[in-house]
Amino acid sequence: MKTNFIYMTAGNKDEAREIGKELVTSRLAACVNILDNMNSVYLWQGEIQDDREVVMIAKTTEDRIPELIEKVRSMHSYDCPCIVSLPVAGGYQPFLDWIADNSSPPR
Repeated sequence: MKTNFIYMTAGNKDEAREIGKELVTSRLAACVNILDNMNSVYLWQGEIQDDREVVMIAKTTEDRIPELIEKVRSMHSYDCPCIVSLPVAGGYQPFLDWIADNSSPPR
């Protein structure tokens, strides 16, 4: 099973935690790392923004990505949230197996 890391941002830590807990509870991700106090500079609706954001990195399998994206979109406060999938080319196989086991739908 192919492993992916899903890079996302949120407006604050509470939102990131809520999304992360839901993704793990619903087994759309095996784990979500939350990294607080990131600074983002970006163009939005024609204006430069300079904001604090929170980074989330979800570990999941390729087949769970569409449902994970829909869940994040439904919970997110942004009109256009950052949600991108990065394929994992390799790694410690027992850890990759753990991700697969814990991001599969319950049997």
